[in-house]
Amino acid sequence: MQRYAHRNLHVLERQLERCTTPIKLIVTDAVFSMDGDIADLPELLALADRFDAWLVVDDAHGLGVLGEQGRGTLSHFGLCSERFICMGTLGKAAGIGGAFVAAHPTVIEWLLQTARSYIYTTAAPPAIAHALRESLRLMRGDEGDQRRRQLQQRVQLLRDQLAALIAAQPQPGWRLADSHAAIQPLIVGDNAGALALSAALEREGLWVPAIRPPTVPLGTARLRITLSAAHSVDDVQRLSEALARTVQALR
Repeated sequence: MQRYAHRNLHVLERQLERCTTPIKLIVTDAVFSMDGDIADLPELLALADRFDAWLVVDDAHGLGVLGEQGRGTLSHFGLCSERFICMGTLGKAAGIGGAFVAAHPTVIEWLLQTARSYIYTTAAPPAIAHALRESLRLMRGDEGDQRRRQLQQRVQLLRDQLAALIAAQPQPGWRLADSHAAIQPLIVGDNAGALALSAALEREGLWVPAIRPPTVPLGTARLRITLSAAHSVDDVQRLSEALARTVQALR
């Protein structure tokens, strides 16, 4: 196994050029869980084609949110290839539990026969399967489209308000991550500052976890703000105002 730096396809290309194994796997998040940015799946697929590799995509944060009918990040980019091995969780947008893998029939058959974690796992209860069917119906329909539009409106509102806060009360190391997904990190920098902000918000009834190294790189501790279609304009406004008060109090 070799790691390549975050979204650094030049490093990945060099690794693939040196790779001599007959079976190659490129593995990536679709929407990255700590930065909220999106992998360059078209370029990753081009590399997979060039070097005859499988492309494993974890679409945990794309399913239900991105693409036509919430079909995920592959749909967002309009991609379809037998090289994809697409994984997704059912515990986020689908609102239940479990996960899935969608891939070429040969890959699926191999997983069915060899994946110990699948072989020795009890099948999902019928109630869970029924709930998933209902979740998929909502995702694909008009209500799913409306919820996705509402989520994007909340994302933009939050970004506008956080940008205004940073401009009005500049803090060393603070910046807003380049994300238009439901994950909106406010990068603070130092660990103590992130923890203090999170604790202050919790005292106001707002749960915004502080994420620190080694989960994220050194010097990029952050508040990981996660929005959903269930959040109202008032919820976003309340968070922004609480952050402004907290910044003033911690000065």
